[in-house]
Amino acid sequence: MHRLEGKVAIVTGSSSGIGKAIALRFGEEGAKVVVAARRLNLCEQTVVQIREKQGAALAIQTDISDERQVDTLIQQTVARYGSLDILVNNAGIFGGGCVADTDTATFDEVMATNLRGTFLCCRAGFQQMKQQRGGLIINMSSVAGIQAWAGTGTYSASKHAIMALTKSLADEGRAFNIKVSAICPGGVADELVDASSQDIARSEKIDPFDIAETAIYLALLGPHAVVHQIVVDRVGADW
Repeated sequence: MHRLEGKVAIVTGSSSGIGKAIALRFGEEGAKVVVAARRLNLCEQTVVQIREKQGAALAIQTDISDERQVDTLIQQTVARYGSLDILVNNAGIFGGGCVADTDTATFDEVMATNLRGTFLCCRAGFQQMKQQRGGLIINMSSVAGIQAWAGTGTYSASKHAIMALTKSLADEGRAFNIKVSAICPGGVADELVDASSQDIARSEKIDPFDIAETAIYLALLGPHAVVHQIVVDRVGADW
């Protein structure tokens, strides 16, 4: 059953990891998927895998920290498929250690991708969805977006900021039938997206397809239901 039949979805950072898992599952559920990331060759590999299962997909090389590229991503998606129903802002990087040891260039790089990039995508996607009078934005935060530990200051700050952006945008979107949610994963085995089920079973980390199923759950909620944030943590992790 194709539960997302007729939907158009952009997934950033979908050349690998969680984003790729989401793109593959969206494609299996019948959505037209735009695979967006900086590494075009890997985007195209994701597209091939979606099409092998009779899904529809398009690769658009995008650096989400670049305003012009983000605007082009939205424009090309609408030009190709006619609308934008779901935007998953998944692209992100980790960087920085202890705050006192983190150089400014590293801080700026993390913020440029994680916060600025998510902001640019949210703004462009929201503007399109506002014209359509509806849509869903899913921002990928982290357990580090609701907690913080030594050695994660820069990354955690960027993910906390994404939570604030998500909450503000959700309030702003209510009048236009635009839902905005955040997923907060902890300890995902990104490298296992293309692994065997045995490899996943041996991992102590979260299966990336569990995060993909969480995104599908949000996409399938009825018109009068919204989940503001979902925390998906490892069994046994400290709360």
